[in-house]
Amino acid sequence: MRIGLSCDLKNAVRSEIAAADDELEEYDSVETIDIIRSSLENLGHTVITLGGGKEFLAKVVNENVDIVFNIAEGRGTYRSREAQVPAVLEMLNIPYSGSDPQCLSICLDKPLTKTLVNLAGIKTPKWKVVKTEDQFEFSCLQSFSFPAIVKPAYEGSSKGVRATSFVTSYDEAVEEIRRQTVNYRQPVMIEEFIDGGEVTVGVIGNSPPEVLGIMRILPRDKRHNFIYSLEVKRDWERLVDYECPARLDESVLLRIKEDSLEIFNTLGCRDFTRMDFRINKDGIPYFLEINPLPGLGTYSDLVIMAQKLGWTHPDLITTVFQAALSRYPQFVCI
Repeated sequence: MRIGLSCDLKNAVRSEIAAADDELEEYDSVETIDIIRSSLENLGHTVITLGGGKEFLAKVVNENVDIVFNIAEGRGTYRSREAQVPAVLEMLNIPYSGSDPQCLSICLDKPLTKTLVNLAGIKTPKWKVVKTEDQFEFSCLQSFSFPAIVKPAYEGSSKGVRATSFVTSYDEAVEEIRRQTVNYRQPVMIEEFIDGGEVTVGVIGNSPPEVLGIMRILPRDKRHNFIYSLEVKRDWERLVDYECPARLDESVLLRIKEDSLEIFNTLGCRDFTRMDFRINKDGIPYFLEINPLPGLGTYSDLVIMAQKLGWTHPDLITTVFQAALSRYPQFVCI
């Protein structure tokens, strides 16, 4: 089988943009591409790197691939950017792995995602959206409860979530919102801070989807209010421990599992995803956000989770690929 690999490499995108120092955070490294390529080639397939952006558009038309393994994050700051490659593939009637354009567009829009998850009966922290730096926009913060977290509305991989994102007052919130509005060129969300532990959940498969694992992120420095910021993720080997399986009460684990599967189905996810929760002091999980296109690099939470559960890195990639194949009747017997 000829498998196309759609991806956005940091080196390929670097020349196109110049902004905040985490602008390239969601894009992939050559090492990640090599791991995915070798995992699929070891199954007996031929892998053609399609790249992203204009390179992808040219190659996908000419390479005659049977299916695309998609990890492309898309270009720009659009809330629909992760849907760019799947939308093209659907237009060309080319099968692909992962969620469809509608799901990807919804999930990158954090406020919209939280609205839908709320309607499904799942708890989320309270939030507000500030669209501009106009003083009228800031008026909604006057009654907001602090502390809180400030983050870009349409990003993933903790992009924009820095140590300064934790704010304890109106003035700090305004300053941080202004910084993020300039750096990320999009609306900003302010979210109630849930004082408690952070967990991330992997879901994999389709009919039915299953929870791969529930992993706790445990800060080594317990003196401060912990947020899983970009600074922490960049220095994770020194600053945090990962506990998987998570040692939580069975009732809490069951609630997280049920909520995760409900969210996966409500948002229309496919093949694999990862989502984040905070657990308050009463053991109640609050949904934070979801990534239906989670990273597959060696440093990615989903990979770390799988390895702690005894999987190899290629095992995870193979399982995601097989989940995608199972959705297409022409590949069921392959």
